[in-house]
Amino acid sequence: MASRKTSHPNRDSEDKYSILLPTYNERENLPLIVWLLVKYFGESGYNYEIIVIDDGSPDGTLEVAKQLQKIYGEDKILLRPRATKLGLGTAYIHGMKHATGNFIIIMDADLSHHPKFIPEFIDKQKEGNYDLVSGTRYQGNGGVYGWDLRRKLISRGANFLSQVLLRPGASDLTGSFRLYKKSVLESLVERCVSKGYVFQMEMIVRARQLNYTVGEVPISFVDRVYGESKLGGNEIVSFAKGLITLFATT
Repeated sequence: MASRKTSHPNRDSEDKYSILLPTYNERENLPLIVWLLVKYFGESGYNYEIIVIDDGSPDGTLEVAKQLQKIYGEDKILLRPRATKLGLGTAYIHGMKHATGNFIIIMDADLSHHPKFIPEFIDKQKEGNYDLVSGTRYQGNGGVYGWDLRRKLISRGANFLSQVLLRPGASDLTGSFRLYKKSVLESLVERCVSKGYVFQMEMIVRARQLNYTVGEVPISFVDRVYGESKLGGNEIVSFAKGLITLFATT
């Protein structure tokens, strides 16, 4: 069973990892992503908690989360819902306020980010004592699967423009699978003014400004299995505006 405890005497008992899962209409995906997180953390032996931040999903995501909490325990599954959809960046800020770990992992709840990479993130962080570790689709054996050509071109184009204009010191500026030291994330959030998808981009840029160290782990990004993508025309326009703003202010 995924919840079976395994002895790992080499693990630092003082480290705890808080995984933030913002959700909106993810009732099909949430049970599987939580099961996978419990599985890989159980196998690795690291202490953890999963914080679900649901933004008033009309499909019953919060009710599913409550059932998962009964299965895995209130110490492992924390529910911190909000009444309405307020954006990805503010969801992370809201979840961070309730996190008790000294490390925070942010990732998508739609199975685009596989928890199997988390032990690699942790190993990478410990290897160089990095302030943050970011998953990258554009280095090593990283990649994107399940996207059509249009979506791939948009992503590549956005990342290329970001690299040219912002010089962030990371190969995947628009990715959203990352591990932070909690103190570092708190410091970055204080300076971050963006919302939505631009929030991820600004976090890396601000990290460079503050001379925080960034490690990278190649990941496979897989398009969502259930539900609809939340990337639309409004998000693309917001990204363009955010990129121009960051270029002008950093």
